[in-house]
Amino acid sequence: MAISIAIILFLILKFKLNPAISLVIGALFMGIASGMPMTDTLSGIGKGFGGLMGAIGLPIGFGVILGQLLSDSGGARTIATTMVAKTSPKNAIYAIGFTAFLLSIPVFYDVTFVIIIPLGIALAKESRMPMPYIIGSMVIGAGTAHTLVPPTPNPMAAASIFNFDLGVMVGFGGIVGLIVAFIAMKIFFFILDKGLWNAAKDETGIEIVHEENVPAENRPSFLLSVIPIALPIILILLGTISKALMNEVPMVIQFLSNRIIALLAGVLAAYLMASRFMESEAIEKSAATATKAAGIVLLITGAGGAFGKVIQMTDIGNVLVQHISHTANAGIVTILITYFIAMVFRIAQGSGTVAAITTMTLMATVVQGVDIHPVWVALAALSGGLSIGHVNDSGFWVTANLSGLSVTGGLKTYTLGGAIVSLLTLLAACLGALFFPMI
Repeated sequence: MAISIAIILFLILKFKLNPAISLVIGALFMGIASGMPMTDTLSGIGKGFGGLMGAIGLPIGFGVILGQLLSDSGGARTIATTMVAKTSPKNAIYAIGFTAFLLSIPVFYDVTFVIIIPLGIALAKESRMPMPYIIGSMVIGAGTAHTLVPPTPNPMAAASIFNFDLGVMVGFGGIVGLIVAFIAMKIFFFILDKGLWNAAKDETGIEIVHEENVPAENRPSFLLSVIPIALPIILILLGTISKALMNEVPMVIQFLSNRIIALLAGVLAAYLMASRFMESEAIEKSAATATKAAGIVLLITGAGGAFGKVIQMTDIGNVLVQHISHTANAGIVTILITYFIAMVFRIAQGSGTVAAITTMTLMATVVQGVDIHPVWVALAALSGGLSIGHVNDSGFWVTANLSGLSVTGGLKTYTLGGAIVSLLTLLAACLGALFFPMI
């Protein structure tokens, strides 16, 4: 397994192969080198890819389209401006972080940052708050939600890979994420207060001007903008709560709370919202843009599922369980191993999606033999995938370039903010495994 991981990283870093191709090659090596027949290895790759896509392919695609329509219609900008406008000047810095958190539930990090950065620059000028405080707040809010709260791809995949209720991921990802985000902001601001920032080295000195894409009068209202985000979350949680309270969940609730139906309802609500403020050609273009963005995510996610299926077929998971289960606090050991593997992937190749998906598929079999709920291991993998984003990560350059920051400025905002969130989430996972192992 260690050699297969090394092969995957080598192919991505040295030969610049697409992560999906590298994962499949790693899976081929894993199966054949472990003594499996070549045809069985190929069969496992196909089953792993298809199994994971069957569970989350449509929901992820719907979620990406939802987010793109929310962005292109101006709904995301409405949410951002409303949230900050309704907050006192003293708390505006937290409001913009929470707004970034809310927007990144359906919208990718890069898109969220593009939408909200003009508001951040305006807020910095109006409040006379130093820009790094604003940028850090946005990075922490957006990065946390994108990492922990479905329907973004990684937390959506976590429930399927570890085979637990998606509503659990929504609930724990949302609650842990919100708590972690606000604590992380406090810690980040404290570090800045201690003199971390050096404007001469950390800022380029170039004034960034962001034009308004959608005029305020042509945007949907705040309520209309929030409905596509809230609707799928409410439907998913409806099913989870019903399972906890009822011996037999009515068929209609099972239907409505299914992840495919929940995300379908959300994307249809986004279409209805957009139809009032966009031409039909613009809506079609927006959806087409979203499907292109979703394609590579789905390919990488499915390839991770293929790798995980081959690992499961080799039975190496049971070997790892036998070693881990004899140690004290086996649950904590599993969480720390999970975090470390994801962190190595993130540092080496930059993509949080590749890091988290690969790590979760590696640990899926191991979790079955350890007496903790898999949501804690999922949080460890997701937080490891967030851990240290730097110059090999597109999000780093989006943050630095759109904010007028130098490379060191990007490291002190994007990298530091993500690292704080990552460590706090790991701490939450460890505490959860200790005190609420099976929830």
